[in-house]
This record gives sequence, C-alpha cells and structure tokens, in this order.
Amino acid sequence: MVLGILAHVDAGKTTLSEAMLYTSGQIKSVGRVDHQDAYLDNDAQERERGITIFSKQARMGDITLLDTPGHVDFSAEMERTLQVLDYAILVISGTDGVQGHTRILWRLLRHYHIPTFLFINKMDLAGADHEAVQTQLKKELSDGCVDFTSEPYCGGGQPDEAFYEDLAVCKEELLTEYMDSGSIGQDSIADAVAERLVFPCFYGSALKLEGVDHLLDALRGYTKANIYPKELAARVYKIGRDSRGVRLTYLKVTGGSLKVKERISYDGLEEKVDQIRLYSGEKFDTADAVAAGEVCAVTGLTATYPGQGLWNEKTTSVPVLEPVLSYRIQLPQDVNPVEMMGKLKQLEEEDPQLHIVWNEELREIHAQMMGQVQIEVLTQLIKDRFGVVVVFGQGNIVYKETIAKPVEGVGHFEPLRHYAEVHLLLEPGEPGSGIEVASECSEDVLDLNWQRLIATHIVEREHPGVLTGSALTDVKITILTGRAHIKHTEGGDFRQATYRAIRQGLKSTESVLLEPVYAFTLEVPQDAVGRAMTDLKQRFGKFDTPEFVPGNEHMHDSSLSRGMRVGNTFASECITGMAVLHGTAPVATMQDYNTSVHAYTKGLGHLTLDLDGYDVCHNSEEVVARIGYDSEADTANPTGSVFCAHGAGFVVPWDQVPDYMHLDYVYTPDGEKPEDGIFYDTADQTFGPGGTFAVKKPNEAKSQTSWELDKELQQIYAREFGMSREDVEDQERRKWMKKKTNESKPNVVKYDKKGNPIYPARGPQEEYLIVDGYNIIFAWKDLNELSRVNIDSARDKLLDILSNYQGYKGCPVLVVFDAYKRKEHPGAKSKYHNLDVVYTKTDETADAYIERTVHEIGHKYRVTVATNDGLEQLTVMSQGALRMSAENLRQEIERLSRQEYEAYLSGQGQQGRK
Repeated sequence: MVLGILAHVDAGKTTLSEAMLYTSGQIKSVGRVDHQDAYLDNDAQERERGITIFSKQARMGDITLLDTPGHVDFSAEMERTLQVLDYAILVISGTDGVQGHTRILWRLLRHYHIPTFLFINKMDLAGADHEAVQTQLKKELSDGCVDFTSEPYCGGGQPDEAFYEDLAVCKEELLTEYMDSGSIGQDSIADAVAERLVFPCFYGSALKLEGVDHLLDALRGYTKANIYPKELAARVYKIGRDSRGVRLTYLKVTGGSLKVKERISYDGLEEKVDQIRLYSGEKFDTADAVAAGEVCAVTGLTATYPGQGLWNEKTTSVPVLEPVLSYRIQLPQDVNPVEMMGKLKQLEEEDPQLHIVWNEELREIHAQMMGQVQIEVLTQLIKDRFGVVVVFGQGNIVYKETIAKPVEGVGHFEPLRHYAEVHLLLEPGEPGSGIEVASECSEDVLDLNWQRLIATHIVEREHPGVLTGSALTDVKITILTGRAHIKHTEGGDFRQATYRAIRQGLKSTESVLLEPVYAFTLEVPQDAVGRAMTDLKQRFGKFDTPEFVPGNEHMHDSSLSRGMRVGNTFASECITGMAVLHGTAPVATMQDYNTSVHAYTKGLGHLTLDLDGYDVCHNSEEVVARIGYDSEADTANPTGSVFCAHGAGFVVPWDQVPDYMHLDYVYTPDGEKPEDGIFYDTADQTFGPGGTFAVKKPNEAKSQTSWELDKELQQIYAREFGMSREDVEDQERRKWMKKKTNESKPNVVKYDKKGNPIYPARGPQEEYLIVDGYNIIFAWKDLNELSRVNIDSARDKLLDILSNYQGYKGCPVLVVFDAYKRKEHPGAKSKYHNLDVVYTKTDETADAYIERTVHEIGHKYRVTVATNDGLEQLTVMSQGALRMSAENLRQEIERLSRQEYEAYLSGQGQQGRK
C-alpha cells in the first residue's frame, strides 16, 4: 500500500511521519524538525528552514510512506505525489482547525478520489478542543468525517451507539446492517472508507506518540488491497538526481511486474531499465523486480516526466494547481544565458510546474513559480548545483487566453517536397479544463497514424494566444479532416500544419484574456466591514453577503469560549464581533492587501488567499496594450500557411488561407447558444462550453421576421433583467399604445394675443421612494442585530415595514439590494406585496443601480433616495433627487404610523358618539 501524508504547514506532518516510523520499528529514535534531525527531511535547506520541500519515501513493512511538502509554494510537488497514492492521511492541527490550505488539500484528494484518514494533531496543547474540531470537520469537509476514537476493531475500545449511528448515515448498506444487527462489521467499514464515504478521524499528539499506535492499527484494519491488471504498466510521479547526478525516474508500478533490463518504447525512444532502487529516506536497496502496487526509482530513462504513463498506463491530465507569477532570472555578466538555459531545464524536469521560458527577442530567461519561498529555495539550489548566483526580478502575472466562439482553423504546410493540411475545430471548454483533444475524422479520409500524430502535436507544447502571447487554455480541439501526400509527407509536416491551424483559428475568432484569481476569506471587525467591502469592490472582487460572528459578550457556544478558531480568527479576538466575507478577486489586485487589512483593523483582521483558477481579466484592454504583443510579428509562431506553386513555396496570410486551402470547411456554426453551460461574462460577449452557437448564416439573418427578432430580445431581457416574456410583451404593448396615442393626438401649442406660446401648466409630480436595502439594514440597530443571526429575516422585516409605509404614503417604493448571495447572478425584479424589489446582477452595486434609476425616472417623479451613504447622497442630489438618511426614514415611518393610528382612534370615537 502506498500511503501519503498531507497537511497545512506547521500542522505536524513530518513529526507524525517520524512517530509512525519509530512506532513501527523502522528508526531507532524520533527525530524532530526543530532539532534538524528528522529522518525524512534530509536536504540541507529542509533542515535549515524546518519545512518539507521535496517529497520523500520510507518503507514500513508492506506500507510505503510518502511525506509531501506542506507549504503552499511547493503544492505542485505535493500534487504530483497524489497520483500514485492508495490512501492518504490528512493531518490537522487541533489548535488551528481547518485552514485555507487544508481546504485545497481536501479538494485535491476529492479530485484524485483518494480514500483519506484524518489525524488531528497537537491535542496535548491548550486550546485544542476535541468536540469543536470534530464539529468543524463535519461542517467544512464532509459529513462522512467520523470520530474513530472508540472504534471496536483496532484497539479503540468499546463503541457507543453514536459511533455506529454516525457510520450508518454515510451509506445505505451500513444503515441496513446496523438496523439488522445493532453493529457494523469491519469489512463493511473498510469498503465505505475505500469508496470515500467514510473518513476515519483519530486524535492524538505525534510529538508525544499519543494516538499513533491506534492510527497504525487502523491503517491495516480499515484498508483494502487494490487489484492490478497483469499487463505491465507504470506511472511516473517524480524526476530526481542522486548525489552523483544520475537521473532517477520515480514511478509506481500499476500493473504486472517490472524487472531490471525491461525495455520500453516512448516518444520515439528505445530504452531499458538499468537499475531498480527502493528508497527509504536517503538510503536505498536495489531489487531485481517490483510487483504492482509498489513505488520505486529506476535509472536508464532519459526523457520521462511526472504524470507520464509507461507501457500500458495512460498519461494523466493537467494538474489542478499551477504557478501564476513569472520572474526574470538575472544572471551574472560572465554567464552565457543559452548555456544556463540548458542547465535550468534539468530543474524543470524535476519540477514541471517550474516553467523555464526563453525569450529570444530579449535573450532572457523567465521562470513561472508559486511564491517567494520557492524563489529562495531555487536560488540556493542553482548555487549549490551549478555554482551560479542568480537574482530574481519582480514578479509578473501569468495570464492565459481562451476563445469566445467556436471556429474551424486551417493549417497548410507545403514547401517543395513536403505536404500536410489540417482542419481543427476550436471550441470554448469548461473553465479549468485545459486543452482537450478529440477526433471526428474518418480513417478513410486520413490514416489513424496521422491523426495520432496531430493529437500529439496539439498537446506537446503550450500554444500562444494572439492577444498577449499567453498560453492557450480551456479549449477543446477536434480533428475534423486532413490530407497527407503518399510520397512527400513527413512527420514534421503535420507538426507545422497543426501549429498553423491553431494559430489561424485563433486569429479568425474572438479571444478572451484570462487572469488568475484568488478565493479569499476576509475576517474584519464588524465596524470595518464597510471599508472592507469598498476595498474589495475597488480591487474588482466578487463576494457574497457578509456573515456576522458575534463577539465574546454574545457567545454561548462552549467551543468558541474555549479558544477554538472562528474561520482563522480566535474567538478570544472577537471582542466586538467579526464579519466574514467570502469571494474571489484577481491576483493582480490583491498582492499587497494583507498589509492594508492589518492596518485598518489594527491587527484584528485576517485575510486568507487561495488560488482559484482563472477568470476573465478585469482590465484586459490595459494588459493587452501594456504587453504590446504582435501576433503577426511572432515569427516563431506563424499564423499563415505555406503553399506551393511553380516549384516554390510561398506564405499566405491567415485571412487568405480559405482561398488557397485544398479541403473544404467541415464545421457549420448553426446551433443555438447553450442554456446550461458555464459562461464567462465580458462587456459585450458571452461564451461557454459546447460549440453550438447562435451564429446565423447571412441568408438566414435576412429572412428573420420582426417577431423572431422580438423573441430574441425577450430572451435577452429575461436573462439580463429577470423579466418574463409576459412582462416584456406588456411593456412593448404599452409603448405601442402610447405611440399610437401620440400619433392620433399631436401636441398643439396655443398662442396669446401678442403671439407668445402658451404651454400647459405642469401638475405636481408624484413622489417616488428608492431605498438602499442593505444600507438601511446595517444602519438600523434592531435590523443590524437581527442580520447577525439571519440576514434573510432582517431583509424580510425591512420589507414588511416599508410595505406598511407604502400603504400609508401611497407613493411607489423601490427597494434595491446588492447582488444577492449567488455568484453569476443575472439580476432579478419581483413584487413583495405593494413594493418593487430589485436584486442587482453580479458586479453591479445598489449604488450604481439607484443612480441609473434616478436618472431614468427623475423627469417623471419627485424621487427621494433613502441611504446613509454620504457619497451616494451627493450623487443622487446632483441628479435632482431628494436625500433621506436612515434615521430620517425611520422617523418618517414612525410619524406616519402615529398619524394613521390617531386617525383610526378618532374615527372609532366618532362612531361611538353616533
């Protein structure tokens, strides 16, 4: 069994590894990270920094233990290890609970479908609360997290009913077994663990060896051996070098048996396995063969890479975690950058997420990395291995590009005595999907070996986009058709044709610039939530409605009062209560925000940032202009094709390729826009997965009737403004009737005796009240307190109060709320009794909606805006609207209520006298 250990940094992962090795008799004494003598942290930088940088392995009988890095900068190293794990142990600090990086690890374990045990460490320290942590695990990770402290089969003791009940709700078969027999068998529990329906939780202290025996017994009692195929197969998860510079390929055998001198063919190479090494810490034993399910390091393979499948194993897809910052490597003047590039490529082999890029125009080397700690480690590694001291420049954002609409790209390569033509369909893919390859080309049209070659060329490199030259992503590429020459076609011809087809397709469609985004959790005192929301909006963040956590004086939860964390903030810090904001924001705008949070919250605020993939760039025009990439000037990535005439090749620009291509177009974009796909929204375009879009042919567009055009407009209105078809039709009917009325009754101007025009007197305007909903809720003390308990209740109470007020006043009342909770919200209008209620669409503030509404209806109504936002008051006043503060609105409502009540009593008295 291959067992991995993962954790947030400083949770005690390496300490637990030491304790497990010691308890199982593999080492004679327990090493410590702070003493720099840990068995698995054998690199000098690891011991100096006290963190794990490189994944290591140790053998415990039939279990191979893989210790992975916990620091977020080395997440790529950790993620590569996940591909070969049978089971995993997730270590969580009992004093800190679930952290931001813990959630990322949990997401990765789910992505790779790895059965997981949890060990809650440091339970001997003050502030560690068993019950509170278990509650948090169920809430934030999974309901399947079950406390195995009293499990009955592996030395846990006598189980109680609560243990079996927690297990029974995880799987229907477990519930049936429990109802029939009153207990659940060990094999049944092991099956549920293997299916990731149950996650056993163990508590202890690795430093004091508490709970380690129980964990080891459970690992043997609640795990199941995998069944592997008989055909030889293996997966590479790491590339390294030993102290003598020998290249090592770390792999897991996933089928058959791997023997020394085993031959292998891959990527056009014929090689053999010279040596098989079984590592445990720094030492290794050689072996003649290893069976399926074991991990080892082999020598003799020169071009393998992490994630690669060997023999009968498939190569894995792109990793989930990727670097988002690019740095220029500044070399000493006496170092040749071309020679240094070759040396740095060795490091890229060992860490594929360390993208080393050569800029031919500037003759510079750039590296894409995760963060500052990785930079420091790489600087020392280059110095130790190559004797060169390098300096890293300022980090720049790593952008990516995708497409907005499907397109058929054509590439043709036909210099003299060469020939290949390729047609590829480029379609927008799911966000985070990378590059997907498919084929719809018949073998009768193009031989299967040529199609496989085209597919290889699609995935063998990153294809630059045409906006900034950034890597293309989230695109599905389908081979539609192609042509080869029986005599003149060579393999390199299809490489050129494939590259040019992709570039020609990108030039022929709309491209979209993507930027990396953080998923953030921001915790600030409640009196600073307004500042925080303003800052996040200015930094182009998207967030949900704030969650409010009461301060100590309002706390009744025993787990909080004992020092357990609320998110990442200790309850003891929540003196005045905290507000928690969850959302996403561009990496480019959040680089220095942590310092600002500490400043304006006086150290009480806490910001957690986790990489959350890519989204549409918030300032794409500015970025494109700043980078200044010219796709036509990029000679290394041509957009045109090469054709042949009169015995000589000539270049045809991308937009003229359709006039010269030898095969007809295959793709016809005549579908409809997908309704259930995932979309990116830009200023003037929408795109999503699929590939069938509402693109009309010219003759079809001309044949559309006005009713068909109106239906399209109705769909747009319904999507953008939340209006139903009947609402739109009614609105159009009123506009038509008004137009007819104006046509039948033209405006006639009368004149007095002196010839001066007499205009009709303008009557008094009807009043119209607009209320900034959340602003009023947070301004009124009673509603603010209610919102801390339940924001929905506070909103409903405000609407009830305003509904009564509208009944007294008789004027129209519009209540506006910011984009309500849901992400990618299109906006909606609804009726609440006699009120008009608006929830703005995503990224549109209530302020912006109110300003636009005042501008639109100000000529018709005498508008009053109720808000406590001073800037908003000034803005609407400049539009001619009246201002009303939250306190004035409350006083006005109370005055009208008293007036109506007195009128009611007066009416009752008059009826009595009669």
